[in-house]
Amino acid sequence: MDISGRTFVITGAGAGIGQHTALEVLRRGGRVAGIDLRSEGLDETLRLAGAENPDFGAMFSAHPIDITDRSSVLALPQAIRDEHGGIDGLINVAGIIQPFVHVTELEFTTMERILAVNFWGTVNTVKAFLPELQRRPVSSLVNVSSMGSILPVPGQTVYGASKAAVNLFTEGLFAELQGGPVRVTTVYPGAIATEISTNSGVDRTEGEEAPEFGGGGKSSDPSMTPPQEAGRLIVDAVEKGSFRVHIGKDAKAFRALSTVTPKRAIRMVAEKMKDLV
Repeated sequence: MDISGRTFVITGAGAGIGQHTALEVLRRGGRVAGIDLRSEGLDETLRLAGAENPDFGAMFSAHPIDITDRSSVLALPQAIRDEHGGIDGLINVAGIIQPFVHVTELEFTTMERILAVNFWGTVNTVKAFLPELQRRPVSSLVNVSSMGSILPVPGQTVYGASKAAVNLFTEGLFAELQGGPVRVTTVYPGAIATEISTNSGVDRTEGEEAPEFGGGGKSSDPSMTPPQEAGRLIVDAVEKGSFRVHIGKDAKAFRALSTVTPKRAIRMVAEKMKDLV
């Protein structure tokens, strides 16, 4: 799928992987309707885009909404059509992690918020935009999951469960949409150097790294994939129509371990990462 001249809706476009995915689409000649809870994040994406190329400003529109607000999400397709014309792709990046605690210490309201953003937010945008995508000659639907949905990470059990729901939802869509114009992709990021911990409202000890499966660590940590690289790989996947994409050696290792020796792999990850909790 050629990116140039096509319009992509990107959630979480105000920071991290979503921001760099938006910038990469713009570099390849596409148009972006950026969705984020924080308007200041979208302003920053627009600033970065304009600093890179003055023409990018006309190719980017900002839509600050909460993706858990279903009525607001369902109103978006018309607003984006008015701004850009047809809609050729939806890339769901927005997501939050949980506090690094065991389930017994996690409040129900926190669990409900994680599921509302990560799973129901994804469902809301898919329901809103899928009819648009089905009307195009060729289109793309990308949902970003997590390596934490492949193998459980200590202190992220509900987060992992929310992303596992995204996995099956996405592959169910792949099955349902066979023979049509929509190419469906699931993305599994490993540890990405973003600020997902801060943006999720999760406190970490100063200087302490939060190895996340979609963000949350120091950009200087060489073991983490830079968000720029993650954005590039996601847009590559759109162009290729990839089925699954694993970003980072850690995500690929998680997938292999979960297939070959799942019980041993769960114990190994739990022991290696037990200090996170």
